[in-house]
Amino acid sequence: MFPTGTSGAALLILRISVAATLVVDGMASWVTVASLGLVVFLLPAASLVVGFLTPYGSILCCILQFAILLKTGGSNGFHVAMSILSGGAVALLGPGAYSVDARIFGRHLLSIPPRS
Repeated sequence: MFPTGTSGAALLILRISVAATLVVDGMASWVTVASLGLVVFLLPAASLVVGFLTPYGSILCCILQFAILLKTGGSNGFHVAMSILSGGAVALLGPGAYSVDARIFGRHLLSIPPRS
């Protein structure tokens, strides 16, 4: 669930790319509500970048990207659809070892004392 090495680095890069496309597409689509958009798009993007509650953040990113796709009426449809698929991949693959989730929910050593 929390791969290290090159797989973990690839997941980190994938999380960053999904977050970046969400912020760029979101700000381009909702220019008029920049202050609200800043919170709506930056909060899940920041969650993805640091890897905190990654499956939920990536699903939220997919929902927001789908809303962007509906709002733009299909212009840049391929780009947004690929971003939705990348967000879905992050939700299914997990955050990787280089994330807050790995620190919180990662491998723990359970020591079970012998029965007396």
